[in-house]
Amino acid sequence: MLSIIFFLRPSSSPSTFLLLFYSLLIILSSAKHIQESKGSCSDFESEPSMATLGGLRESQGASNDAEIESLARFAVEEHNKKENALLEFARVVKAKEQVVAGTLHHFTIEAIEAGKKKLYEAKVWVKPWMNFKELQEFKHADETPTITSSDLGANREVHAPGWKEVAVHDPEVQNAANHAVKTIQQRSNSLFPYELQEVAHAKAEVVEDTAKFNLHLKVKRGNKEELFNVEVHKNSEGNYNLNQMGNIEPEK
Repeated sequence: MLSIIFFLRPSSSPSTFLLLFYSLLIILSSAKHIQESKGSCSDFESEPSMATLGGLRESQGASNDAEIESLARFAVEEHNKKENALLEFARVVKAKEQVVAGTLHHFTIEAIEAGKKKLYEAKVWVKPWMNFKELQEFKHADETPTITSSDLGANREVHAPGWKEVAVHDPEVQNAANHAVKTIQQRSNSLFPYELQEVAHAKAEVVEDTAKFNLHLKVKRGNKEELFNVEVHKNSEGNYNLNQMGNIEPEK
C-alpha cells in the first residue's frame, strides 16, 4: 500500500489520495488487532489456571486402572513433599475426570495416617503432550467410610462375623448397590432402565473371605418406583455377585 502511495502520479486527485490513506489506516489497525489476539492466546496457554471445557465423568474403564492408581499415588507423594507428611497410599475409592486444557483427574483416595485409614480428595492436572503433571488440590474428604475393602473380606486375616449396620453412603455399600441395579437391569426385559435412587438401609458381614451386603434399594424405572431387598457378595479379588433379590411391598 505504501508503494502505491509513493508511486501515485502528480496528477492523482486529492480524493484518490485520501481514499488510499484511509485504506492504509484500516489495514494497519486490523494487523495490530490480529497481533494482539495472537498474543492473548499465547498468554492464555501459558497461564497456570485452567479453562473448564467439560463436566465430570467416570474415569475410563479397567484399561486405565494402572494409570489411575499411578496418578493417585503421585497425588499422595506430592502432598507428602509439600506438607512434610507421611501418608501411605492404600487405594483409589473413586475416580472421575474432567476435560480442561488437558485432563483434570478428581480422586477420592484412601490413605493411612498414623495407622488409621482416612479418606482424602485430590485433583491432578495432566497435559500429556507437554509431559505435564501437577497436584492441584489435596484435602480431607468430608466423610470417612465406616467400611473399607480390607474390612470386608479383601484381607483374609480380618474377621468380623455377624451382620452389622453400616452407613448407606459408604463407598463399598454404594459399589454393591450399583452392581445390584446393573444386574437387575440385565435380568429384566424392561425397555426402561433401572436407576438407583437411594440405599435406604444397609447391613454387612464377613464370612471367611467373602463380604456380604444386605441392602434395601429404592429404584426408579420410568415413572414407577420400586423397592428391592438384595444381598450382594464381594470376594477377596474385589468381584461382586448379586446373590439374592426380591421386591419389597411399600407400606400402606
